[in-house]
Amino acid sequence: MTGHVLPTRAYYVVFATLLALTLITTEAASMDLGPFNVVVALVIAGIKSVLVVLFFMHVRYSKPLIWLAAGAALIWLGIMIGLTLSDYLSRGWFPAPAGL
Repeated sequence: MTGHVLPTRAYYVVFATLLALTLITTEAASMDLGPFNVVVALVIAGIKSVLVVLFFMHVRYSKPLIWLAAGAALIWLGIMIGLTLSDYLSRGWFPAPAGL
């Protein structure tokens, strides 16, 4: 089986980038950004997940069918998050009256 072989240095650079992003995540968590704390954490987590998928899972140099499967998995994740949020956001936010 032949495949694209990356130099070891590329893995070390990606690993160092992941460590740096983890440090940035912990520093951002200690700051009070108001409602943007979650947004910043999710953006950093998204960048880290893209790095892992592209380099450590070798999707970057794979065939188009692998890209299609990765894209389908991402779309499925979006559907599942959307369904979960639709359930969560449709719940009543106010307490029921005392007589009920």
